[in-house]
Amino acid sequence: MNREVIVCLRELFVNSRLRMMLDFTQHGDTSCLEHTLAVVFCSLAIARFLRIRVSKRELIRGGILHDYFLYDWHDGKKERRIHGFTHPSMALMNAEEDFYLSRRERDIIKKHMFPLTAKPPKYKEAWIICLADKICACIEAFRKEPYPEIKKMIKRQECYAQG
Repeated sequence: MNREVIVCLRELFVNSRLRMMLDFTQHGDTSCLEHTLAVVFCSLAIARFLRIRVSKRELIRGGILHDYFLYDWHDGKKERRIHGFTHPSMALMNAEEDFYLSRRERDIIKKHMFPLTAKPPKYKEAWIICLADKICACIEAFRKEPYPEIKKMIKRQECYAQG
């Protein structure tokens, strides 16, 4: 696993609500936290494959926090019907309450659902997360337990963050 991802994950676990993301399902049987980490790894692979220079730390942090909306969007509530359009704003609001965010990180979180969000991403890191998010959502919709290694990594980091 990428050392920089683990460092960011450990930092974000401290004094935050990040663990709550394990309680909410994103697509299929994948938790929101598993999904966001899969998006981060996919994004890093895209940047590496296409030889795009990125701010890795901001890409990783923004990627982990892009779905920091902290609710169950499958709960049947009327307002959740437009979750795809509204959750980036909720994720950004929650992330700003818990963390200091750079402009790039804000852009990643706020615009990762483009074209459902009105404005396109401004930074290449946000474009990459936007693409990776769609790739991972498709994988999660069609594969059961798509990320066993990510699940193990989260368990290890949770123990580290608690102890």
